[in-house]
Amino acid sequence: MKINEIKINSFGKLKDKEIELKDNINIISGKNESGKTTLIKFILNSFYGISKNKKGKEYSDFEKYLPWVGEEFSGKIKYELDNKEEFEVYRDFRKKNPQIFNNQMEDISKQFNIDKSKGNEFFYEQTKVDEELFLSTVLVNQQEVKLAEKEQNLLVQKIANLVGTGDDNVSYKRATERINRRLLDEVGTAKSREKPINIVSRKIEELEYKKDRLANYQNIQYEIEENKSTKKEYIEELKLEEKLTKDIKLLFENKKIEEEKIKIKEKIKNENEEKIKNIKNEIQEIEENKKIEQEKNIQKNKRKIKNEKNKLNKKIILLFILLIILNILQFIFIKNKNINYLFLITIPVFLIISYFIIKAKNKKIDNMEIAENEEAKEINLKINQLKNEMNLIEKNNIELEKELKIAKNNFQEKINSEKEKIKNKYFNKIEKNKINYFLELNNLENINIELQKIQTEINEEQISYHQLEIDKKNIEPKLDELSKIEEELVNNKEKMSTLQKLSQSINLAKEVLTN
Repeated sequence: MKINEIKINSFGKLKDKEIELKDNINIISGKNESGKTTLIKFILNSFYGISKNKKGKEYSDFEKYLPWVGEEFSGKIKYELDNKEEFEVYRDFRKKNPQIFNNQMEDISKQFNIDKSKGNEFFYEQTKVDEELFLSTVLVNQQEVKLAEKEQNLLVQKIANLVGTGDDNVSYKRATERINRRLLDEVGTAKSREKPINIVSRKIEELEYKKDRLANYQNIQYEIEENKSTKKEYIEELKLEEKLTKDIKLLFENKKIEEEKIKIKEKIKNENEEKIKNIKNEIQEIEENKKIEQEKNIQKNKRKIKNEKNKLNKKIILLFILLIILNILQFIFIKNKNINYLFLITIPVFLIISYFIIKAKNKKIDNMEIAENEEAKEINLKINQLKNEMNLIEKNNIELEKELKIAKNNFQEKINSEKEKIKNKYFNKIEKNKINYFLELNNLENINIELQKIQTEINEEQISYHQLEIDKKNIEPKLDELSKIEEELVNNKEKMSTLQKLSQSINLAKEVLTN
């Protein structure tokens, strides 16, 4: 075996070092504390791992060579075996096991035995040289050429093995014992209980049982995902229908507003017609009452005037007769001519006064007729006002009727246009039959009922969808557990395969050794 190349990222005081070794002898020299021993430790620890055990020292190798400032505590070695196979070992010293690559840079780390305490034993399996022997022969410390008793015994044993079996690593007796011990310790047998193969076998059975128990959750997960997908699509369809229904609701609301406007105008028109009718009736009633009152007043006034004149005439005649009698009497009994003449003057005075009284009475009668004429004028004025009001209302009604006709035509055109817009908007999104169904609901109350149904169904479906998400979250730990179990099962089966191969190899070695 020979080392071709060393690359140190960070190990103790050595950082970013690359050493390329040539064939034959390579000499690495340097002053004290320059890193020669650190380089030797890097090679040793790359092949056999670094120990965190202090072994009576103040610091373990891990603590001693760990970088202070957090650099990458790693490096790699390219080496070649005697059979010319080339390998590369990369070791992150913070991790227990290294990565081993062949000459095609394929990771073959799992092809070697992994010891619980020592880690991956790739180098021992490739060279049959353990760490103690490596330190005794390949690496040379500062005591170097002087071998300790332990190292001497190792070399003596190897020489004895070489003489006895033709191989320095093979002592038949020790090899047989070691093979049996290794078979028992590293693999185990059908009769053993707490050996690796027994532990792995029980673990595989336990994992298979757990896997079978949890496998059903995968089917549940597929069903949940399928149901979620179906519900999501259905919820989207319902939301689209909800949007369509809201658009149609808005159309119906606008339609209702326009209809209300038309109804208000029709109501105003009808009220105007009723007003016209009432005005006509009122005019007719006033004219009839006027005619009746006029006739009554004429007759009444005639009677009144006649009575008044008769009463006045009677009074004047009576007073005139009385006045003549008094004058006659005073001529008979009073012999004073002055008094007689004075009394005589009363007659023309009385006649003058009577004339003025009659004239005043006639004027009063004339004023009564004038008052009657004024009252008639007021009635005629009121009739004219009512007729003017009626004409104005009739004119307004004509304009209103024109507006109603235009509004009804425009209203229908607008509704049809909005319906077409809705159909075009949801074309190829919602089935044509559904669009037509919603458009033909006729009134706002029906569309509100349908909208309420859709919104209720959306809420129910969203609750159901949320429940599926909860179910999914609830089984995710089970699926994670299943994934871990499957991964652990694969690892244990690989361990079982490795142990079986190792068992076959050990038994084959025993057979070959025996032969």
